[in-house]
Amino acid sequence: MPQDWERALAVVAHPDDLEYGAAAAVAHWTDQGKDVRYLLATRGEAGIDDLEPGQSARVRVAEQQASAAVVGVSEVEFLDHRDGVIEEGIALRRDLAGAIRRHRPELVVMLTHTDTWGPGYWNSADHRAVGRCTLDAAMDAGNRWIFPEQLAEQGLRPWNGVRWVAAAGAPDPTHVQEVTDRDVERAVASLAEHRAYLSALSDEEPAEYARTFLNGVLEGMAEQTGGRQALGFRLYPR
Repeated sequence: MPQDWERALAVVAHPDDLEYGAAAAVAHWTDQGKDVRYLLATRGEAGIDDLEPGQSARVRVAEQQASAAVVGVSEVEFLDHRDGVIEEGIALRRDLAGAIRRHRPELVVMLTHTDTWGPGYWNSADHRAVGRCTLDAAMDAGNRWIFPEQLAEQGLRPWNGVRWVAAAGAPDPTHVQEVTDRDVERAVASLAEHRAYLSALSDEEPAEYARTFLNGVLEGMAEQTGGRQALGFRLYPR
């Protein structure tokens, strides 16, 4: 992965999306002094079956903020699109372009927008929609004639500074970010902060669930890296 950047914006659909692997890279980057910020399209209100949406949103927002803090991220923004039925289109592109203009990242991180992720599992509609619109918004943000009301009414400026978009969980990674044992431990703790969500998924204690999952991600990449502890990304240069 490129290292000559200072600010990244990680854009995903739901609380917990970044913690399923990418948070180890985030921990590595923030330890280097890089500025990483999170942008979530939803508040995860449809994510816990036995909690009504309003309560689920409150729980999951709090868990996401605590989770981000574990890996050195203090700025977490939510766009309030509807969990589970995010629509790919102009409204989402507009919101994402506006966020890119506000945060002015050099690197944008997202989850893969492809139909499948990892070893061939079907990807969710929300992930696909947010990923595709993130790629588009990274270009939209630099064009003053796209969403010009953001410049006139919100005081934003075009931003052509995105140099790469990196997709985590892609079935065909092109780049790797090596991580340390400390990065992995922080990533495990970060995922475990999603206690209510993980408890609804599994009877396993959240920290053990998190460790088992992340070890599986790292072992899968080790087969491709000759045993190096790393995370894979599909890199889209701009």
